[in-house]
Amino acid sequence: MHDVSEVATTDPPRVRSRGDLIGAGIAAALVTTAFVVPRIASEQWRSALYAAAAPIFGSWLPHVGWGTGPAIVLAALVVVRGPALARRLPWRSLLAISWVTALGWTFSLAMIDGWRRGFTARFNDPNEYLHEVGGVTDIGVLLREFSGRILDFQPDSWTTHVSGHPPGALLFFVLLDRIGLGGSAWAGLACMLIGTSAVVAVAVALRALGNEDRARAALPFLALAPAAIWIAVSADAMFAGVTTWAVALLALAARPGGSYVAAIAAGVLFGFGSYLSYGLTLMAIPAAAVLLAGRTFRPLLPALAGALVVVAAFTLAGFWWLDGYHLVVERYYQGVAKNRPYSYWWWGNLAATVCAVGLGTAAALHRALSPRLLRALDPTALLVAAGACAILAADLSGLSKAETERIWLPFDMWLLAAPAFLPRSTVRGWLAVQSIGTLVLAHLLLTNW
Repeated sequence: MHDVSEVATTDPPRVRSRGDLIGAGIAAALVTTAFVVPRIASEQWRSALYAAAAPIFGSWLPHVGWGTGPAIVLAALVVVRGPALARRLPWRSLLAISWVTALGWTFSLAMIDGWRRGFTARFNDPNEYLHEVGGVTDIGVLLREFSGRILDFQPDSWTTHVSGHPPGALLFFVLLDRIGLGGSAWAGLACMLIGTSAVVAVAVALRALGNEDRARAALPFLALAPAAIWIAVSADAMFAGVTTWAVALLALAARPGGSYVAAIAAGVLFGFGSYLSYGLTLMAIPAAAVLLAGRTFRPLLPALAGALVVVAAFTLAGFWWLDGYHLVVERYYQGVAKNRPYSYWWWGNLAATVCAVGLGTAAALHRALSPRLLRALDPTALLVAAGACAILAADLSGLSKAETERIWLPFDMWLLAAPAFLPRSTVRGWLAVQSIGTLVLAHLLLTNW
């Protein structure tokens, strides 16, 4: 395969580089505006945002920690050596090194806040899943009675995070506890391991669809993703890992000679994803992009069969997804969402997304979304477009006002493939910009995840 990143357009190199700078500049202006507006607004309006460091859910707290040094060193190593190694390492070795790098980056960023504050204390919050784990003595009863406890202001209402998701999310942590891995440290470690594996899954999907060069070019950006700030101790990181692997397995099934087993497994993961978060039904968009890129619908029926097995299992156990969804919408407006102004959050959400994917991604988006590439059904371009469409659909729904830097992690992972289209001569520079931006955020803000 040849590297087409330099020949995707006939525009002169200077014009193309100017487009990169314009894209990054617009994104930087969006983020700056989103941070500044709450600072200059009235106290009453600012308090209605329910995010002290809006558009990021967290608080302003400049600080350093023992993760500062390792994070800086790791970022420098990837910036200097990452792109060259990504081009020449054997495929399996590259995937292993990329995952280890992502793990190191994610853990180092968490340790800027410290072991307790940055890692173990996060899942101990009374609004988190672990708060309910001890009260689950019968999984059958949990599923049958789950919907009845979604609405707020009841004696037995679920905590915020449990009520806002289908029972699969709580069930994951219950099963983790049942196998002897209970407590916040194990929960954080499990979410970090699964979440960072999404880096590998994106690359596997691109290669399966015939874009190994793109996969290699994207891996340094994926490994140093700003999203790592929210991957360490967020359940949404686990959601991202599950659904990204669903897409990867579907891509493996869509290639010539692809296995029906891979298609069924993809369907099972897509199905389980919809029971982790209601919003993950939007993963149907990346799934459609895979089938379009693979120019085949052959894996569709076995994938649907796998998904229906999961749906049938939850339904027969007593939980009807649509009942849960409608109750969650009602619960959503019982809380702070009814006061959070959509007039800010529809664009503040997008600013938070820029914080999660970095300016390198913003710089490359105009390349990745080139009409020429999309018409040619370029797999990487289609998956980047699918991630963007899922984000826009979630944003327009009004059901994600704030906290999208973690909620949209499953969609962000596909946007992070966009830097694969950057010219090789500029990759190190954009990697440096991305990693510096991440370090600034991690040291200025104390995020809630």
